[in-house]
Amino acid sequence: MNSNLKLALRRHSFNVLLGACAAGLSMPALAQTAAAAAVTAATSEMAAPAAAAAAPADDGSAATMATVQISSNKTRSSVALNSNEIQKILPGTNPLKALQTLPGVSFQTADPWGNNEQNLSLFVHGFSGQQLGYTMDGVPLGDQQYGNYNGLSPQRAVISENVRSVVLSSGAGDVGTASTSNLGGTIETYSSDPLATRGGTVQQTVGSHRTSRTYARYDTGVFGDGNSAYISVLHHEAHAWDFNGRQGGDQVNAKFVNRSDAGKLTLFFNYSDKTEPNEDSTVHVKGETSAPYTRPFLYPDFNAALNYLSPTGATPAADGNNYRNYYSDAQRTDYLAYAKFDANLSEGTTWSNQVYFHNDDGVGVVAGPIGVAGLPALFSVYYPNQNLKQVFGGSGYATRTTEYKINRGGLVSTLRKEMGDHQLEAGVWLEQNKSSAYRRWYALDVNNPSSPYDRPTDPLITQYGSVMDTKVAQFHLQDEWNIRPDMALQAGFKSSLQFADGQFPVQPLVGAIAGGSTALPVGSITTKKWFLPQVGGRWDFTPKDQLYFNIQQNMRQFVTYGGGGASPWSLANQAAFDLFKKTAKPETAVTYEVGVRGSHPLDLGPVTGIDGQVNIYHVDFSNRLLQISPTAVISSIIGGNPVLANVGSVRTDGIDLAGTLHFGKNFSFYNALSYNRSKYADDYLSGTTLVPTAGKDVPGSPEWLNKSVASATIGDVDVQLIGDYVGRRYATYTNDLSVSSYFLMSLGVSGKLPNLASWLKNPRWRATVSNLANRQGVLNVVVGAASGTYNTFPIAPRQGFLTLTADF
Repeated sequence: MNSNLKLALRRHSFNVLLGACAAGLSMPALAQTAAAAAVTAATSEMAAPAAAAAAPADDGSAATMATVQISSNKTRSSVALNSNEIQKILPGTNPLKALQTLPGVSFQTADPWGNNEQNLSLFVHGFSGQQLGYTMDGVPLGDQQYGNYNGLSPQRAVISENVRSVVLSSGAGDVGTASTSNLGGTIETYSSDPLATRGGTVQQTVGSHRTSRTYARYDTGVFGDGNSAYISVLHHEAHAWDFNGRQGGDQVNAKFVNRSDAGKLTLFFNYSDKTEPNEDSTVHVKGETSAPYTRPFLYPDFNAALNYLSPTGATPAADGNNYRNYYSDAQRTDYLAYAKFDANLSEGTTWSNQVYFHNDDGVGVVAGPIGVAGLPALFSVYYPNQNLKQVFGGSGYATRTTEYKINRGGLVSTLRKEMGDHQLEAGVWLEQNKSSAYRRWYALDVNNPSSPYDRPTDPLITQYGSVMDTKVAQFHLQDEWNIRPDMALQAGFKSSLQFADGQFPVQPLVGAIAGGSTALPVGSITTKKWFLPQVGGRWDFTPKDQLYFNIQQNMRQFVTYGGGGASPWSLANQAAFDLFKKTAKPETAVTYEVGVRGSHPLDLGPVTGIDGQVNIYHVDFSNRLLQISPTAVISSIIGGNPVLANVGSVRTDGIDLAGTLHFGKNFSFYNALSYNRSKYADDYLSGTTLVPTAGKDVPGSPEWLNKSVASATIGDVDVQLIGDYVGRRYATYTNDLSVSSYFLMSLGVSGKLPNLASWLKNPRWRATVSNLANRQGVLNVVVGAASGTYNTFPIAPRQGFLTLTADF
């Protein structure tokens, strides 16, 4: 996008917002959309009636055709998308991807649903996805790292079609959120409750690249004494757009609810089994002009893979670091269950207790050439003076795995009590997580090549194996004081404690990891932060407008993953670990927010309503830990010990402006403009080299974002056009390289189908097109170096899908 077009886009956005403001809001800006109280019930599991459980409750004040819903009972920015809006984007979409229409959110991934986790990129107000907190129905989902050790992604925790709403609290979440990583806010996903009436739903999606997504759900309706339940199943298949890789999996959800005078009992079960291909990122080096747009795999053409290598197993010299692998994929099997009872103890007193369990068995697989990225030196450690090609099956390829296991369980308990003008809340979250990660290497037999859809067996090398035992205790206490009917003040704090112990039953041999490690570190680290305060307030300064503010301190506990990533247990040796344990401090952030939100009916010709919010924020981020790559190539296949450096502070300032104009009941236009400036405050040392990052922008996070959604109803047909502009992003810590902005559009059209049978109810269709203009460019950037190099994933081409749905 050229500079003139970017300038025009910014001017257009400001004109829309300022013009809307002049028409109705009493503040000079707008923000996220919808009625002031529309999502109150969406963020509370205590009171949603079964018949309306599939969407957030609406008190009638919501403007017609709201795209986004905001909460007026919060002292901070809290916005939500309900199930209808999520599924409009694309039936079955990842709840996280749905958030890309919200101000301040930058989300990218390779597939239209947002299911691929390996190349997922998420930034909210300058914080990366791993610095946010995630829950599903209150169950903690961890920090969403690809090599996850403490949770699972929302789309693996609940079938997308069963999502009731997803709520984003950008900057500051509830002090009671069960998370150790929510520096930059929280993302809460809520599953729908069983319906009050018996029936079922069947949905089928087909489309580009042999997509087939089949969803079915059966609701029992209310039976017995306040009981209701549902069970649903999903089968998903889709091929990658640039190589022969098949994304697919099966998922099962079951939910039981009993409502009585004593309270609400909820039982939930989720099973997810998925395999998805991982696309290789393209390596860029400063000054290069020939980097490929994609790096497709060679699978399933094994003859092409054999011919790709020289007789000694070398890749073509012209390909450099952008050599082609045979295949790569992620395999994940998850079981998640919880039991929750919301007890009505007395008038104005409730006590919620939830126990949960999560088991994950996963593996990340790469089958690639044995002559790249330092592999000959690694393999020679285990097989000195041997023919490595012969050792690994004669093909010139070897299969590398990282094999994960998670077994965690916990308790979330919250007591709420109303005392006059005060609403008191106290709670505790306890969890024990036993996880492991093993790095193994397997032969790829020239006479019997393996498949990415089967789990490798009989490893030749176990490079390392880690076992982690992590215990978390978090307490919180807060009071909301309704000073008068139009004004409230909220204050509270949380305490966050983590007790982590890491061991390596299998240690690497000397030379088996880059950096010369003789042994990976073992031992325990305990971190305690007893007082993380929060204070906020809200004032309904007119019947239609509300002012709010919030100040909150959060902390991110150390990553407890052995053998890789930004974890103390991935440091080069025991001495480095002991020094880190003695001197390092967890990352902390203090977020300041102030904003205004409102909703106004209007009588200005075709304009009948306006609603929105403006949110201004500042963040002081301290003790930022940076993982410094041990090799020049960011995605080194061999693995290496990172350096974890405290690179000082980050200062962030930003503003989100957005609003919806309503033109009667049948048309609305939503537009959101976001500006974020996140800058490093300090330089840092890499060894003895000073890296000049002071005053540089945080890479990967765009400075400008603009989102728009035009919605129209014409007879029985609904039309939605979505625009997503992401500004330029820096690609290195020193900002010497950057990637260009992009603007993508998607289109959704839906309508009713003829009712061909009496037992069918509400048959309907939806057509969706992603990347409507078929643009090319950089979708997301992978940052891992101070200067000179970065990796990218490309924008996928235009794809189309058709969904047929019917109830019975």
